[in-house]
Amino acid sequence: MTATADPIPFHRAQLGIAAVFALLGFQYATWASRLPALATRLDLSEARLGLLLMACGASAAASFPLVTALMARLGSRRLVLLSASVLALLLPVLALAPNYPVALVVLCGDGVAVGCLNVAMNAQGAALEEAHGRTAMARLHAAFSGGGLGAALLASAVTASTSDLSVHFALACLLLLAVLAWARPRLLPAASRGEGEKSGRSRAAFSVAALWMGAAMAFATVTEGAMNDWSALYLDTVAGASEQVAPLGIAVVSVTMVTARLFADGLRSRWGDGRVVRAGSALAGTGLALALPAGGVVPTLLGFACVGLGAAAVTPCVYVAAARKGPDALALVAAMGTTGLLAGPALIGFIASAGSLAWGMAAVAASSLLVTLCATRISWPGRATGTSPADAR
Repeated sequence: MTATADPIPFHRAQLGIAAVFALLGFQYATWASRLPALATRLDLSEARLGLLLMACGASAAASFPLVTALMARLGSRRLVLLSASVLALLLPVLALAPNYPVALVVLCGDGVAVGCLNVAMNAQGAALEEAHGRTAMARLHAAFSGGGLGAALLASAVTASTSDLSVHFALACLLLLAVLAWARPRLLPAASRGEGEKSGRSRAAFSVAALWMGAAMAFATVTEGAMNDWSALYLDTVAGASEQVAPLGIAVVSVTMVTARLFADGLRSRWGDGRVVRAGSALAGTGLALALPAGGVVPTLLGFACVGLGAAAVTPCVYVAAARKGPDALALVAAMGTTGLLAGPALIGFIASAGSLAWGMAAVAASSLLVTLCATRISWPGRATGTSPADAR
């Protein structure tokens, strides 16, 4: 590997990029945590509220062509700064939206900005790893989860003092802009491998390799999204958990996933990304599949813990592999991930309505095992280097 000429030390750049990951998690969780207040203020039905959420996600998935063009023109650093600024400023605009159509437009814009930032910040993370020959992406994704937690705590604190959305979102906007200003000098000036250049490799978005990466990302995010949306209901209606225990399903998945991401980079350095993804997705799928027929609250929670531990490093590793193929492939993989998050919970709901929620959860286990299959078809980066190891397949 040939290191880039970037003078920013590893830890300084890692902190700056982690701040951007946390920023995205914070921004999303800020408005998502106040959806009930937004629905009350705009007098929204459940159908209209669902359409708001779908508009944001669909816009993020559909932004793939725009993201590709902006990455080529601006590079990841400038696209991070642009899209993160837009996301911060959209919060007070959403709080002041006078009616449903305006709110819908705002969240469509939010989705496009999320699509841009998601690709740009993962390009920064992949460039950091390549420039310094060290793993970092899993911890960066843990920072995203930390940002969501911070937003939830701020929302709780603000609502204890005032129910005014404009106050809350204005405060969050100022905080996000301050974080972005702090992160700006720590961002890498350009990703490695000719980011933004019109190389043949960057045009390989629809190659077979990129499609396997996209499929792996889609199945992985189907698993994550379904666990977030259906775990509590499964514990309640199938496992027989009490009302107090049922919410622990989401907590178990979240805590194990964040914890695993904090330590996964060490495993990536030792084993290589390919082995980590194959072993992790197999653990997630097998653990959940064994827990379902066992029944009961404790086996179910253990199965959920396997999902959190096993799935934690999958999306960070796939983002790194996609970034090595160029910004087009990275944008495609990000769009497939968003599609998986959108389609996953709905797909599980369809299976549950046609059969049972137990069958729906079995589909989640199958989705994780399909990640293992896809992972065997991807050329993974080497252990803390930019080379492809012998175990890449």
